[in-house]
Amino acid sequence: MPIKSFRPLTPSGRFTSLNKVTSLLTKKKPERSLTEAKNRTGGRNVYGRLTSRHRGGGHKQRYRIIDFKRSFLDLPAKVQAIEYDPNRTAHIALISYADGVKTYILAPEGLQVGATIVTSNKATTNDFLVGNNFPLELIPPSTKVHAVELVPGRGAQIARSAGTSLELIGVENGAAQLRMPSGEMRIVHAKCRATIGIVGNGDHGKQSLGKAGRSRWLGRRPHVRGVAMNPVDHPNGGGQGKSKGGGGRQQLVSPWGQLAKGFPTRRRSKLSNSMIIVHHNGRKPRGRKK
Repeated sequence: MPIKSFRPLTPSGRFTSLNKVTSLLTKKKPERSLTEAKNRTGGRNVYGRLTSRHRGGGHKQRYRIIDFKRSFLDLPAKVQAIEYDPNRTAHIALISYADGVKTYILAPEGLQVGATIVTSNKATTNDFLVGNNFPLELIPPSTKVHAVELVPGRGAQIARSAGTSLELIGVENGAAQLRMPSGEMRIVHAKCRATIGIVGNGDHGKQSLGKAGRSRWLGRRPHVRGVAMNPVDHPNGGGQGKSKGGGGRQQLVSPWGQLAKGFPTRRRSKLSNSMIIVHHNGRKPRGRKK
């Protein structure tokens, strides 16, 4: 969607640039049977203790139930509407199968209302169209895909946000090689399913909210810098302005002392490390042969 700027009639309007609502979005109210209540935690756990900072408030929302498994095989589905989803950056598409069942899927770039899509375990050369879903072993190399499974049958977990996609490098010995948006090269099982195309609403990242109030509408509370705090509140706090002894001139850390810059936080014992061929920084994992 194109980005809309505003005349600077107000201080907030001077810096505001938002997605321009076009005819792409064809429906305002969601399909009620495909929504459910969404409870807010305010960043607190079951004991009422704050475990995730900077959350709270925001507009009331209902969760849209997305079919990440694409479990209706070999049934053609017609796209009925492209809708806004407040729970994610991407738009969603309401599709209706031939037997009358309706579901939501992520709306890829180029998918139009009235188009027909299919989910199948067999494919021909002309079937690799935007929105169709197949196992990775059937998809040609160099194809852009999104909503990819990590484990067969679990449902899509990778490349689900607006404008993202993966590149299928190839399939060999029952394993598919994928290039992630970060540049990381990863292996997944060739039976994992993926949807053809790039996730829509790619201009989402170009928006500028323009004012603090719009962040509050989204449920984001103020985020105070550690260097602006007192030493009792944060390891980077203290000092009269920007001092040598404090105020951020020392090593930047989290409120609990975890190094914030340049320190790898991924565990070396993580099981999925064996599925990474090349890290996002171009380095190969330790122990992997060249």
